[in-house]
Amino acid sequence: MNTSQKPRTMFDRIWDAHYVATRIDGRDLVYIDRHVLHDLHAPHAFEKLASAARAVRRPDLTFSMQDHTVATKPGRDENTNPDGAHFQRAMREGSQRNGIRIFDLGDPEQGISHVVAPELGLVLPGSMHAVPDSHACTVGGLGAIGLGCGTSELEHILATQTIALKRPKTMRIWLDGHLRPGVGAKDVSLKIIAALGTAVGRGYAIEFAGPIAQALSVEARLTLCNMTIEMGARSGFIAPDDKVFAYLEGRPYMPRGAEWEMARAQWLGLASDEHAVFDKEHRVDCGDLAPQITWGTDQSQTISITEKLPALPQEADARLKMERAFAYMGLEPDTPVQGVKVDRVFIGSCTNARLSDLRMAASMVKGKRVHEGVTAMVVPGSTSVKRAAEQEGLDRIFKEAGFFWGESGCSMCAGGNGDRGRPQERIVSTTNRNFEGRQGKGVRTHLAGPELAAACALAGHIADPRDYLERA
Repeated sequence: MNTSQKPRTMFDRIWDAHYVATRIDGRDLVYIDRHVLHDLHAPHAFEKLASAARAVRRPDLTFSMQDHTVATKPGRDENTNPDGAHFQRAMREGSQRNGIRIFDLGDPEQGISHVVAPELGLVLPGSMHAVPDSHACTVGGLGAIGLGCGTSELEHILATQTIALKRPKTMRIWLDGHLRPGVGAKDVSLKIIAALGTAVGRGYAIEFAGPIAQALSVEARLTLCNMTIEMGARSGFIAPDDKVFAYLEGRPYMPRGAEWEMARAQWLGLASDEHAVFDKEHRVDCGDLAPQITWGTDQSQTISITEKLPALPQEADARLKMERAFAYMGLEPDTPVQGVKVDRVFIGSCTNARLSDLRMAASMVKGKRVHEGVTAMVVPGSTSVKRAAEQEGLDRIFKEAGFFWGESGCSMCAGGNGDRGRPQERIVSTTNRNFEGRQGKGVRTHLAGPELAAACALAGHIADPRDYLERA
């Protein structure tokens, strides 16, 4: 058989279309279609470019976002979070100096880069997209290859519009079953990591396929792909289909008219061929999946809401790791996770702060009150999401229930804007990472989806969201 006629994966099609050359060190140079910068890392890259007297090669394909260091308090300005003011000013000055469109504080489209890029149509199916943030993989929900990059890589991208990478191997994770009420994409991602581990994707680009992947809404696909980096992979994606095309059509940076029809026809051809061979494949059955929650200090330490915390294993290394996690989290082996007291609930981040996430949480809390002693926060993923939620009255539902309703930004995901918990405070969070100190020194983080997080805010302890769905 001619090599060109061999069945191909979606990843191979996209990578080969962007391949430029192979460097002497064995890494491939691949072309980047568009990229989005953020305030925490881009200023340093701008400084390095200026010191080398180099310009941004394609400012028209480059976009700047103020998201990591911005305060979320209503009426904010750059000084509301004094620790972030320098980053925001440097981001603004560097963007203006290089002719880059910046989504600044007060801009009607400002928000988290991984939320804004899809909603504005900055990312096309089949494209290569780079962000100086590990969760660039989020946009794989649109059928794109999202690549996180470091500051040196970002400097290279800004100067050349290319990135040098070792070509990843291919993996397909086939998701079987049908999701039940109260179970969503966050639960699927946590289940995958619990079953396969946080290193399963190391060295791979992961394609999600099967009935679950196809049934997910576009925003749910973005959540699933967002968590790919937590599986150790460089990128994760789902083949684009009519759901994606309906979601993208008419968005500000999308092609229009005849160009749209041509692009759509091309995107339909991205899917992996029926007999394409992957370097590795896994199947995960989600048919009986219950809401998931992490109990420990990495995402593999996840259980169903109906389960007890695990007993300590006999194997020495695994036992030591679990003992440390239990000690940090203030929990005991072989005890129920339901009923554990909660101090704070955070609904937000690039994982779960889109309009559909806020709708799910609002449907849970409508007409109810946050439990006494619980601090509950909702931070929309973008100003557009915030505006749409307010038009639907979701902000009133949250505020009447006792939630803080914030301005758009990364907020408690990494706490770069000052939104952090206190030592030993237990937080149920819709974010993506739960390692020691992630949300503040000594903070105990449990990752979950928006419905489970909302249920915990109401109950004052870790609770099954399906109990509240039944009462709604």
